[in-house]
Amino acid sequence: MLSDIEIAQNAQMKKITEIAADLGIGESDIEPYGHYKAKLSENLFSKLACKKDGKLILVTAINPTPAGEGKTTVSVGLAEAMGTIGKNAVLALREPSLGPVFGMKGGAAGGGYAQVVPMEDINLHFTGDMHAITAANNLLCAMIDNHIQQGNELGIDQRRIMFKRCLDMNDRALRNIVIGLGGKANGVPREDGFNITVASEIMAILCLATDISDLKERLENILVAYNYSGEPVFARQIGACGAMTALLKDALKPNLVQTLENNPALIHGGPFANIAHGCNSIRATKLALKLGDYCITEAGFGSDLGAEKFFDIKCRFGGLSPACVVLVATIKALKYNGGVLKNDLAKENMWALEKGIINLKVHIENMHKYHVPVIVAINRFHTDTDEEIEFVRNFCTEMGVEVSMCEVFAKGGEGGVDLAEKVCETIKFCSENGSGFKPLYDTEMSIKDKIETVAKEIYRADGVVFTAQAEKAIKEIEGIGFRDLPVCIAKTQYSLSDNPTLLGKPKNFKITIRDAKLSSGAGFVVIYTGDILTMPGLPKAPAALNIDCDNEGNISGLF
Repeated sequence: MLSDIEIAQNAQMKKITEIAADLGIGESDIEPYGHYKAKLSENLFSKLACKKDGKLILVTAINPTPAGEGKTTVSVGLAEAMGTIGKNAVLALREPSLGPVFGMKGGAAGGGYAQVVPMEDINLHFTGDMHAITAANNLLCAMIDNHIQQGNELGIDQRRIMFKRCLDMNDRALRNIVIGLGGKANGVPREDGFNITVASEIMAILCLATDISDLKERLENILVAYNYSGEPVFARQIGACGAMTALLKDALKPNLVQTLENNPALIHGGPFANIAHGCNSIRATKLALKLGDYCITEAGFGSDLGAEKFFDIKCRFGGLSPACVVLVATIKALKYNGGVLKNDLAKENMWALEKGIINLKVHIENMHKYHVPVIVAINRFHTDTDEEIEFVRNFCTEMGVEVSMCEVFAKGGEGGVDLAEKVCETIKFCSENGSGFKPLYDTEMSIKDKIETVAKEIYRADGVVFTAQAEKAIKEIEGIGFRDLPVCIAKTQYSLSDNPTLLGKPKNFKITIRDAKLSSGAGFVVIYTGDILTMPGLPKAPAALNIDCDNEGNISGLF
């Protein structure tokens, strides 16, 4: 059996000019990066402005488990299946972060015969967007420290600098550092730290900006510090935003690639969903809606994180209205939620399936709270038994939702035809009968009320506990005029609660909020629960141990 990278390396790719031509994009509107990837020009947005939007399909999932769910694989497979049944669909995904690629997760380009290619390029440097974001972020940091070094006219309190450096690599040693050592010429000593690039506010800004003007305005609005009088200091006062925009102008353009079956895919932006808002860029999504009759996009991790933020942050800012949600699960993952150990998941276990399917139930109910139709996609394994499959089918029927058994990993588009047809039928039905998408909360609510709404409605918590630090931070954020922003809750992806060990549908728990941070450039307030880290570390056996490159430049071990 071929590995993911072997399948990708054997792909019969079309030149990127052909993929663009199939979408009606001329050569003047693409900026090729080699033969098989390209950026799309600014002019293309204005050319398509009057074109009617297609239908937006969100792919999300249950809470992730070691068994794997295959959300990206199903997203890619659905796009391939749409092509198989003759539909004009454009895929819009996030860019992988180098940290997880070399760390625990591996690549993020799908799997099996449902992948985006060139897989190695996408997972490793792609078109340089991550590097541009890292450079812009660290330019601002350098100019903050230089301002302090050169006399500190703004009176910045170096104990209250809110903006950290970043790096697109897992490195726990950089979480907390001291800079400016070595004497007067080397700067003012202070505590600092690194975030991973995909958890940075610059990444969120790039993904939420609608154009270059909006990008610059958002950069100017970044809260970087407080002065000695307790007043906020913004990036516009540092004077770095013009140079930051120059670094980001090309990164703002969406990237065009293809699936294994030569379907078009826009891959752009990559914020983490357990820390940041977990969606690809608004620009890529909106462009995909203009280029296709259907846009298929995904939100990170389970629907309690990625989909909630997709609806309450991205759709709110982008004026987007999803037509359908595809909720991905596996029978293995449902059994894991029912208490089965990872090594025993291949064995039939109806008791565990009946117990663990409560996790799927909660996610279905949560998506219905946004008034969007839901289709369950079961990413099928050969170990799934007829009895287990029938149980899941009956369960979904009782909940009033369609279910499709997907085999896109093994069969590509052919393995997702049933899902594609059900998605199209559902969208047609809802279009004829009206759809009423609505975010979960109004931004006019207090920050604490917004947190409590998400905690109770989506996580199913009994309530929320705020630490003294969180209370102080929220009061300060509201006090400087940022009460009316949506909240971006940083929480473990492994559980509906803030405790990663509580599987299924946890009961009798409260969410503990330990801190809050204003991301005024991005336009939301980050709320920290549990021990979520903004700079991951590498595992004991990182994926980097298996990645190699031979003398001819052929990469192996990437998955």
